[in-house]
Amino acid sequence: MNRSTEFFLFILAAILAGCSSNPRQSSNNQFEKSIKIGAYFYDGWSSHNRHANDPNQPWAKNAPRMVTRLLAEDFSEREPVWGWRGDSQEIVEKQIDLAADHGLDYFLFCWYWRDTNGPINVTEIENAPHHVSMNYYLKARNKNRLRFGLLVANHNGAEIKGADNWENAARYWMQYFKDSQYVTVDGKPLVVIFNPSGIDEESISRMQNVAKQNGFKGLSIASCGTPEKQNNGFTHRTHYNIVPGYRAGSEEHSYSELVEAHQKKWYGSAKTPYIPEVTVGWDKRPWEGPDGNNAPVGYYFLDRTPEQFEEFLRSAIVWMDQNPEQTTRERLITLYAWNELGEGGYLVPTKGDPEASYLKIVKKITSEYSRKTKNKK
Repeated sequence: MNRSTEFFLFILAAILAGCSSNPRQSSNNQFEKSIKIGAYFYDGWSSHNRHANDPNQPWAKNAPRMVTRLLAEDFSEREPVWGWRGDSQEIVEKQIDLAADHGLDYFLFCWYWRDTNGPINVTEIENAPHHVSMNYYLKARNKNRLRFGLLVANHNGAEIKGADNWENAARYWMQYFKDSQYVTVDGKPLVVIFNPSGIDEESISRMQNVAKQNGFKGLSIASCGTPEKQNNGFTHRTHYNIVPGYRAGSEEHSYSELVEAHQKKWYGSAKTPYIPEVTVGWDKRPWEGPDGNNAPVGYYFLDRTPEQFEEFLRSAIVWMDQNPEQTTRERLITLYAWNELGEGGYLVPTKGDPEASYLKIVKKITSEYSRKTKNKK
């Protein structure tokens, strides 16, 4: 019996033990505790494709910026049921309802700095295609159904450099933090920072001071992917995704390897509280090579099923039950992802999965916990 199988048997035993006991007998029963599940939201599905005016690339004529030839032609089953484009108020409001109806509590929108390694450029930030869907969310008639937060994509041409710029970024973010729908942890606005390795304690301190100057108790700042022993003032840890073999060459691997790679991170020894991240899937082949976005060639994982995803998500909940001091009091779990269509991590209904079978798993689990919590009351 391999290590992964042993772990899943352990998880199954824990779940069965929790189900068999009387939920009113012990405050430690997992079903007496609420959970909040959110998803990362990547907006590559607006603006114009760089090949749109190339008569030799007819697939790109009406495509948004991040659709590649491989994605459009060889992986066309990933196209959402509403089409590749997501840049309209109607489609964003449809996604809010879809997410809320299936038990999601929040989106963490990818947010990008302008100009990279330079001072803040508000005009460019506000006109960036990366922020189109978030701006539609902020104007949505139904935004009260779903909370939101920021995943600061501090990489690939959007790097924030220096304490002054991190302070200015925090000042800019206040418009979001003051929104009643913004996600909080410990009563403080949550900011997740992708690629936080260049951030020092002074930068964190300045961001905290900005929040306090604006009437908050401070910020909950999660390092997204920082090595466990490097804290630098971060209050929490998490990941965007965890992918073995990202640059190791094109090889098909098992979804169970993704699962095990995540669970090793959950059971790490770091003292900083951790927000578990659960990856729905990973296959970035549509973005690799010259017919993609020249992403590095790496492993892909094809054998996932909704049942495996359900077991994976439940194992994250069990981990929180068993380690309440190592996670958030709000019991947050973030899924990778709502719409990472090019990388194979998505919950949205697509032409290949119009019933959104993975999103239905989220509804199944959140409905179960909602009923149990209500019964306790």
